[in-house]
Formats: sequence, C-alpha cells, structure tokens
Amino acid sequence: MTEETSGRWHGWRTAARTALYGPGGFYRGPEGPAGHFRTSVHASRLFAEAVARLLCRVDAALGRPEPLAFIDMAAGRGELAAGVLAALPADVLARTRAYAVEIARRPDGLDERIEWLTAPPRGVTGLLFANEWLDNVPVDVAEVDAAGAVRRVLVRQDGTERLGEPVGGAEARWLARWWPLPAEEGLRAEIGLPRDQAWADAVASLTRGLAVAVDYAHSLDARPPFGTLTGFRAGRQTTPVPDGSCDITAHVALDACAAHTAEHGLPGARSLHQRDALRALGITGARPPLTLASTQPAAYVRALASAGEAAELTAEGGLGDFGWLLQPVGIPDPLAG
Repeated sequence: MTEETSGRWHGWRTAARTALYGPGGFYRGPEGPAGHFRTSVHASRLFAEAVARLLCRVDAALGRPEPLAFIDMAAGRGELAAGVLAALPADVLARTRAYAVEIARRPDGLDERIEWLTAPPRGVTGLLFANEWLDNVPVDVAEVDAAGAVRRVLVRQDGTERLGEPVGGAEARWLARWWPLPAEEGLRAEIGLPRDQAWADAVASLTRGLAVAVDYAHSLDARPPFGTLTGFRAGRQTTPVPDGSCDITAHVALDACAAHTAEHGLPGARSLHQRDALRALGITGARPPLTLASTQPAAYVRALASAGEAAELTAEGGLGDFGWLLQPVGIPDPLAG
C-alpha cells in the first residue's frame, strides 16, 4: 500500500468494494468466510437440511420441474450447496442442478455436481438462497453535520473518516423514505439503494420459484441511530478498515429491498425471523425424551446434540434473530400457513 493510495478519500461503497472484492480483497482469501466468522451454514448441518426441505416445497409448488435449480448466492466455499445436495431425497436430487455463486475461485474437492459461477444463472426455475450476501453488498454511509445537513462519509484505506459532499438525488430520496435522519449532529445511516437493486437483479434470475435473503436486518420503525457498519476478522468484531484485512458489513433494510421488487412488478414478499422460518421447516430445538436415554443411549446423545445445534440456529439474541426475506416468483409462498 503506497502513501498515495492510502491517502485517497472514497465513499464507503467504493472503498469497501475494493477491500472486499478487488485483487487481493478479503473475499478472495483461501480461508473463505468460515475462517473469519460463523454463519448458520457453518454452525450446523441442520441449516442445510432445512434449506433442502424448503427446496422440496418449492419443487412441489412448481409441479416438480426438470431441471430444478438451487442457487447458493455468496456461496463462500460451497458449503451450503454441498449440504443441500447431501440432504435431498433421491427423486429430487436426480432433477436438481446446483449452482454456487461466488467471486473467489472454485475450491478444490467441491462436489463436481455443483456448477461454480460469478453471477447467478438467468431464466432458471427453483430456489435462490442468499445467506449473508446482502450485508456484504457495499453501501455508502451518510452522517449529519453540525449544521444539520446529511453528508456522505469519506474514508481512507487506513480507516480514517471525514465528511464529504451533501447526499443528493436518488440516494437522498432513499434516505428520506427508508432511513430519515433528524437534524442532530453525528447521526448516521447506511444508504441501502445498491442492495435494493442487487436483490431485485438476483430475484429476476428466476423464471419461477422462490428467492430468499437471510441477514441481520432492521426495519423502518427501528433503524439504529448511528448505523451498523462494522468489521470482522478471525472470529472477532473489529473496527471496519477498508484495506482488505477484514470483512466489512452492515445490517440490511430488508423492508426496502422488498418494496423495491414490488415497485418493479413483483409483489408478495414477506419477512420473518430465522427462528420462525426454521421451525416451519422442522428445526425446533426440542430436547429428546429422557426415556430415550435408557432405551437407546447412543440415539439419545445424537438427538441431544442435534437439539443443541437447533437451539443455536433459532436462539433469540443470536442466529435466530436473522431476518428471512421470502420473495415468491409465480408460486404461492411455500412457508405460508
């Protein structure tokens, strides 16, 4: 990193895009996301099993098409796609074509049935599942200055910030609608318009089926006053520094994403917590009956471990708080009712 490069000022969207996805960026590292933070996919095989059940419901709603697409957006090293294939019943597996969408190179040893792409395939029928993708779609940050004006936050590669020009145009309109900032110095917001657009583009890859985005989220009635921009490195939360050394992430305004797709001709989205979505897919976290311990002790130990994993996936204050945004495309909501 040269002194000239490190001293340049950029909006957070540009800085984070380079730091995460540019040459030598964070997401091009060989260790993958699992080397730095724990997602639901890495927490338990139960998550992939639940997604496989969801794919089966989508399959039934579609009338059992051939082929049936499963698209793993922001696939990391393909862990979810591999887990879903392993959990599918044979009749569905025989018709399933799996895609992993990721900018990093294909990992060695990945199931060769999984097609590795840098963008989702277009015109397919099935399930697109984006687990912790939208929070890594870079966005600009806005902050209220001493005069009450909303300005873009600029950042250098070393993480130093200053305020730039006032936010205007489509970004200002997005803030006014989705994250209005009172005229109080220091209040901040993340401008989620690029995520709305990225989500709508991903949904548009489906001819029919279901698109699901899973992320930490917030809603219009409870936006955090100072934003959520943060970093992660080696399993720990850290100050976000756009030098490629850490993940840079911010929670997602899923309500804005849903409204954007509705305004572009695709209504019917809804949000729910991960704990509710997983329970609807059979992940309850219920402990096995104690009687099993005396009659089948090995089965009891396995069931108890599974219950612990399910509890982690559905826990309040943890992974269970994730938002699931469900966007049906030409089918009824498979989790409704």
